[in-house]
Amino acid sequence: MSEGEKKRAILLAAGGTGGHMFPAEALAQDLLSRGFNVVLATDERGKKYEPFAGGISVKVLSCATMKPGIISKIKSAMALGAGYLQAAKLVKSIKPSVVVGFGGYPSLMPVYVAQNKRIPTIIHESNAVLGRANVFLSRKADRIAVGLPDITGLDESDAVRMVVTGNPVRPDIAALYNQPYPAIEQDGPLKIFVMGGSQGASVFAKVLPEAFASLPEAYCQRLDIVQQCREEELSEARRIYHEAGIKAELLPFFKNVAQRLAETHLFIGRSGAATVAEVTTAGRPAIFVPYPHHADQQQKRNADSVADLGGAWVMTENGFTKEALLARIESFLQNPETLFTAAENARKAGKPDAARKLGNVVTALASGWDKDAQKTYDLTQGRHD
Repeated sequence: MSEGEKKRAILLAAGGTGGHMFPAEALAQDLLSRGFNVVLATDERGKKYEPFAGGISVKVLSCATMKPGIISKIKSAMALGAGYLQAAKLVKSIKPSVVVGFGGYPSLMPVYVAQNKRIPTIIHESNAVLGRANVFLSRKADRIAVGLPDITGLDESDAVRMVVTGNPVRPDIAALYNQPYPAIEQDGPLKIFVMGGSQGASVFAKVLPEAFASLPEAYCQRLDIVQQCREEELSEARRIYHEAGIKAELLPFFKNVAQRLAETHLFIGRSGAATVAEVTTAGRPAIFVPYPHHADQQQKRNADSVADLGGAWVMTENGFTKEALLARIESFLQNPETLFTAAENARKAGKPDAARKLGNVVTALASGWDKDAQKTYDLTQGRHD
């Protein structure tokens, strides 16, 4: 890349939760390695992920979701209006070659501004169901990158611009793809990593400690638990584990996810797209408990895509009971080869090169190579015409 090209800017826009921020960070690191100048636009929640991609510029924009009630709608409209003006100022300042949106309402205005200014745009959808912001932006997006090939919510007229890249994962997690599943012995320790999404999930703190503590003493001594818990739930969960003689490390947030996944035999958690991408890329079997309150059941579909390959077990939140979990964990303790087989099946769903593929799509647009967005090129692999 020439010196002039190195100065080209790419603006990423993402909602401030892990499901949007982690794929954006993975792409940011890929683009930095190509010599681009990368800037991130997000909301106030996104600040907790700093330093982002090693320290790139993070701009916080005003944003709000549309809630019921006239007053709430007025406040939301005002916040979105302010966000539009802030996004317009940011776009004018950095003059991006491409703007990439990763979903969530904070991604809406930067991409919308770019589309109005005829700056090339890409939206990336991690889930099996197109999110609301991406539905709105998809009509004018130059490319629509998706994590899964079977996606719902995309108009047939827009699908011609779709490119299946997979969901980008950070380099330290992508590096786990070619590492073997950690040794697991018939009577050895079983290492379990529990995450409930970026905000944690109370269901895991309520069910897991009591379920694990109900195992026979010999099984309790074999467990090695690393679990995400909300602050208000830490002390009670720690008490239960301690009294049962179970080794457990509990924290409200984990930054070293790659290290934790590298050491674990079994993952238990929600099935947001970013989580599923990281767990499958690492090649770790999972018990997924999808978030139940999405109208489109997007997390259930994410989890099913892995379970269908034999790499995970899906338990609805209503079915995630102490008794049901005990039966499954006892089976794993007695037959560890089950987990070994599931680990390899999970790896089949992994896409360790998704960040590179999405980076290729960005590069093609930024370089002017993708001049006919109505023609279906696989820009992750190159042209085939």
